[in-house]
Amino acid sequence: MTPTLPADHSQLISDLCGIINDYPNGDPELTLSVLAGDATDALDRVGTPEGRRELTGYTILLYATCAYVSARVFSKSLFETYTEALDGFRATLDPASCVCPAGAHPEDLDSEYGAEAGVSMLTEAGRAVFAEEYGLHDEGLAAFDCDGFLAGLADQAADYIREAHEEVFGHIDVSHLDAQFIRDGGGIDVVAMQESIRRTWEHNTGPVALWSARRWLSGQVRDEERLGLFLCMWMGIDQTHAPLPPSYTRDLTAALDTVDLDVSCEHSRHPWSAAGTATESRYRAVVHLYAPGEHPDTPVPAELSARELRECPAHYAELARSALADVEGWSDTYDGEDEDWEG
Repeated sequence: MTPTLPADHSQLISDLCGIINDYPNGDPELTLSVLAGDATDALDRVGTPEGRRELTGYTILLYATCAYVSARVFSKSLFETYTEALDGFRATLDPASCVCPAGAHPEDLDSEYGAEAGVSMLTEAGRAVFAEEYGLHDEGLAAFDCDGFLAGLADQAADYIREAHEEVFGHIDVSHLDAQFIRDGGGIDVVAMQESIRRTWEHNTGPVALWSARRWLSGQVRDEERLGLFLCMWMGIDQTHAPLPPSYTRDLTAALDTVDLDVSCEHSRHPWSAAGTATESRYRAVVHLYAPGEHPDTPVPAELSARELRECPAHYAELARSALADVEGWSDTYDGEDEDWEG
């Protein structure tokens, strides 16, 4: 009889391939949470034939999906479950026992092939299907079970998850930007900050926004710098290419929350409404405020250039509302619990 995969395993391969390719079907956090939970459950079966198959299969699957978890699912509990499973499997492996010849270990397991291989290794039927499909003999299948091979995968995946955990939930150090953005007299160089944001290829928007938020919260802001600093934070949020993780949004939200949103005014328009949506147009609007001699061109018309309009509390409130909406959208898109985003 021709071996076949269980229907649920075929579906799992399909779901994981979608996740690995960044085109998930359904809810990727749920799929990966179930996967990681099943992997931790398998730790109780280590030492049995079933547990040995699961050790191989789940180690491969956790390795194959760790990059997606790190970049797309900002969930502390999922990171912790991955780490628990990987550390648990690693503790049972003896890499020194590897007797495989050079080049015998499987490769390209961070791809669809990894999803197929990992799920297939979980059962005898799956292994038979996989061996037939790829023309593997006993020694080919045995390489997947090699302790040295699996230990390498577990170590790489665990390191990846730990590093990502720090980047996503830890403290991001942007103090190196002090040298670029603080003048000798202690003032803020808003033009330098705008130049940094303008260099979009360097992906500076997140760090500039975070530096701006921390400076704002510190209170070390001169009256004439307030709007420029706030606009740099706002632009860093609005123009970032990918959602910023909780390690950024904690301070961004705290800074935005200092703005009173329950204000109104009688102005029909505020200056920033004339700046447009293009990075270059916004850049010209801000640098003109702080270096008009060097940057005489601005998209903001003269009738909107009065200080009263620039510093209007409702002007700040408009900007803060849109930035907070962006941050809330990131948390909706990238999952995780509310407390993961709050600190």
